Amino acid sequence: RLEESGGGLVQPGGSLRLSCVASGFSFRRYAVRWYHQASGKDRELIASISAVDDTTGYADSVKGRFTISRDDDKNTVYLQMNHLKPEDTGVYFCYVAALWGQGTQVIVSS
Repeated sequence: RLEESGGGLVQPGGSLRLSCVASGFSFRRYAVRWYHQASGKDRELIASISAVDDTTGYADSVKGRFTISRDDDKNTVYLQMNHLKPEDTGVYFCYVAALWGQGTQVIVSS
């Protein structure tokens, strides 16, 4: 099971840190991905981190603003989101081992 948290309402330019915690299995062996789904749109892959060497990858839309990291001892993956824009609004999901979390809502608005 996966559970995301950390979403909320933030002003443009602000920051949030999302967390994804796994229970019932260990993250350690798996790559982890974060997806963003804006209202009425498809789910978009925005960040990933490998299991082997923590190699990260980002969509162009978030590159330089978002940072994905993992703490395998805590079975948790984070998404640090800085310089948030209104277009970052939506639901954020983590994906690990063919499992989806329930998502956490982010609203970027003044």
